[in-house]
Amino acid sequence: MARSTGAQIIARSLRDLGVAVIFGIVGIPVVEIAEEAINLGIKFIGFRNEQAAGYAASAYGYLTGKPGICLVVGGPGVLHAIPGVRPAITRLKHLAATHTDRWLQIGNSNVNAFPFLLLAGSSETHLTSKGAFQELDAISFLTPHTKLALRPATLDAIPDAVQNAYRAAYYGRPGPSFVDLPADMIQGTNSSSANLQRASLIPSPPKPAADETTLFKVAQLLKNAKSPLIVIGKGAAYARASDPINALISKRQIPFLPTPMGKGVLPDGHPLNTASARSTALREADIVLLLGARLNWILHFGSPPKWNPSAKFIQVDISGDELGKNAADPAIAIHGDIATVIPQLQTHLSTWHYNPESSPYSSHLLAAKEKNLATAAKKAADTTIPMTHSSALSAIERTLHSLSPPNDGRIVYVSEGANTMDVSRSVFPVSYPRLRLDAGTHATMGVGMGYAIAAYAAYNGVGAPPGEASIAAAESVGKPGKKKIVCLEGDSAFGFSAMEVETMARYGMDILIFVVNNGGVYHGDADDESKWKELQDATLGSGNSAKGGKGLRSTSLSFGTQYEKMADMVGGLGLVARTPEEVEQATRKGWECGKVCVVNVIVGKGEGGKLEFGWQASSQTSGYDGGPNGCSDAVGGEERREKGKGGRGSRL
Repeated sequence: MARSTGAQIIARSLRDLGVAVIFGIVGIPVVEIAEEAINLGIKFIGFRNEQAAGYAASAYGYLTGKPGICLVVGGPGVLHAIPGVRPAITRLKHLAATHTDRWLQIGNSNVNAFPFLLLAGSSETHLTSKGAFQELDAISFLTPHTKLALRPATLDAIPDAVQNAYRAAYYGRPGPSFVDLPADMIQGTNSSSANLQRASLIPSPPKPAADETTLFKVAQLLKNAKSPLIVIGKGAAYARASDPINALISKRQIPFLPTPMGKGVLPDGHPLNTASARSTALREADIVLLLGARLNWILHFGSPPKWNPSAKFIQVDISGDELGKNAADPAIAIHGDIATVIPQLQTHLSTWHYNPESSPYSSHLLAAKEKNLATAAKKAADTTIPMTHSSALSAIERTLHSLSPPNDGRIVYVSEGANTMDVSRSVFPVSYPRLRLDAGTHATMGVGMGYAIAAYAAYNGVGAPPGEASIAAAESVGKPGKKKIVCLEGDSAFGFSAMEVETMARYGMDILIFVVNNGGVYHGDADDESKWKELQDATLGSGNSAKGGKGLRSTSLSFGTQYEKMADMVGGLGLVARTPEEVEQATRKGWECGKVCVVNVIVGKGEGGKLEFGWQASSQTSGYDGGPNGCSDAVGGEERREKGKGGRGSRL
């Protein structure tokens, strides 16, 4: 029997596990793994930065329900890929205050519960501690931050190591795992392949059911509720629980609230969706059923003044560690798979359904919705030039929905940025799960381009002829056929990974990217180039205000940056839009062009003011909860205003 190299064994192990796509950046020694994987029919998507590759692999895991694979070199490659991982230990959540800090950037996968397998090369085993090329003790470094981190002891142990790491990422609460692959192991050759144990397909994870005693308690609480609320998180979307949740809400007539990535588990247009009356729902709910949603900062920890001080929270979560956190009561928490637990709960509820006339709750929700719909319509109709975020995004929404209505489920939205992400949540409705990706639980900026590539690969496949979809890895939602990936990017957020536009072009991904350009982080400095130049001169010391603090602020970006050129330089289509009419024209051209397209959407600078996290904001809000589809953000709609002004804060 012919002998195999370590690279061949690794590639075969991935193929045997059913891996279809690898994301990453190659170099010595992992290039050999990528080449062998390609030879076996696995698609390799090469990125320009390991950070974006890690984000893509983690999002691919979320969309497909199986671990996404990221392949990088050792040392700096591992460090750059860390944002896709995220620490598994709670203490690291509070080590730093900014999104740019490396430790807070230790990723996405664990904090978002995305299944993710990181494979990395490393220096030769016999050179350990000698200062070898890109030497890093990655096992010690990543063990606290992953579900499993290991290095196979021999070439023959590779299949078992890769399979164990894959299963660890996949089973229980999904998360990251890591396999360290030394150069001498990748490039080495085993004695014989005859007795080599192969990796094998891993069955879908077990789906634990709920304890019947706890279900009885929960059913009694719901039956006696005056103001019940169901909160639907992205965990419900990942669990593929749309059908049982729809049955529960339709039969029991309980109002529901989706979290940002829980949107679409039930259609945003559902009459019981309270997203447009979010503040009212939180303030008045007495019994809250959490389905795959955590009581973290996104839900204000379940604490007053945002929440009713008397509210009882019932958690349904696959992770036992999550139960009883913050305001939740562990005595009524349910450890189980959402899609399995809900039919059990239905049995205990028998013929009961919520009677909206039992309290003023329903009428209060309806009144808040009507008020906020009027406010949203007014914002969308704003004719000010430069455009506002609301008017620009509304023009995009109108055009996209004329091309593909929400009920078709043919558009996947990826959004990041302070204002852009906040406003877009309320502007763009979705009718199916996993058709909206954003900065997520860790509020990570820079995920957009990687997420978009992951969505394209998951829903459309890679390598299909133009205009056609190849075999997709993700479960089909909406109408069959190719999906359009639409990115809604703030100009600051786009800058984190803008070079991945070249990656999209290289792999024939006709992704449509809108860069909403206000010339700054949160807000810009000027709506006029000459005024901005004066500020720049002051900053550089050539103006009259060099020492007066009147120059460019810490949030400043260049005025009028031509982001559309990013598409032009790689053979895509670059467009500029300054009015709603130009936005509509650019949207149609970008939709139809058949290649990557970047639309530079010029909006006003916005107003400066006090910037604060929404969960730190005063309980005094304007009362606006969201747009016509609800802003299911943790600090939705106008609650995110910069205080006293008209701008918006960020959840960076």
